[in-house]
Amino acid sequence: MHRERKRQNVELKIVWRYKYPKNTETIIFSSSGFMPVKTALAVGNDLEKTGRAASIEYIDEYETSWSIKEIKKWLKEKETEPEHVTAYFDGGFQESGCLSGQGILIYFKQNGSAYRLRKNAAMAEMTSNNESEYAALWLLADELEQMGVRDEKVNIKGDSKVVIYQMSGEWPCYESEHQYWADKIDAIFKRCSIRPQYTWVQRSENKDADSLALQAIEGKLIKAVKELID
Repeated sequence: MHRERKRQNVELKIVWRYKYPKNTETIIFSSSGFMPVKTALAVGNDLEKTGRAASIEYIDEYETSWSIKEIKKWLKEKETEPEHVTAYFDGGFQESGCLSGQGILIYFKQNGSAYRLRKNAAMAEMTSNNESEYAALWLLADELEQMGVRDEKVNIKGDSKVVIYQMSGEWPCYESEHQYWADKIDAIFKRCSIRPQYTWVQRSENKDADSLALQAIEGKLIKAVKELID
């Protein structure tokens, strides 16, 4: 029986019953792991062509069963949504005047084309560079929600070890101001069924987000989307 679900599943495994020729006995097989939806659908189609599959079942990471009809409907709904998302964030802070700036870059594909979004913001009442970094990650999460990113694994990169390792659970989070932002970020990701994959990078790899954060401190606010042509 299928239960009502939000579109929160992006990977499936296949369970099928193999039917012996001229025999009613069947053996149950399962794929060794989860695979992208389109891959699972293609493998299932190949199994059906053999004529040896008595039944085929698609199971997601939440142990929910999917029918072929549901899979095709989900794929249709995903066609116009952003996918293959990689994002960078950085926060800047000047103690003199308590000025802060946040910069983000989002690389994604949509409708078969590749794009890059650049955005920054200047937020008041920051208390430290680390809090500004957290605010930058929140700005990124908020923009992903506004873009309509759903049901995606998102690669998130930043040069703040504090934010990256606290958000990934590798470091404990004792600071109340950090936990405040972490809760807001996690709420967005949960609401959008986004699974963040956090990666720490050197500052040299994050210079574009850093530049956007510095421009925000200087009062130069930017939001631009550019199609990337090979």
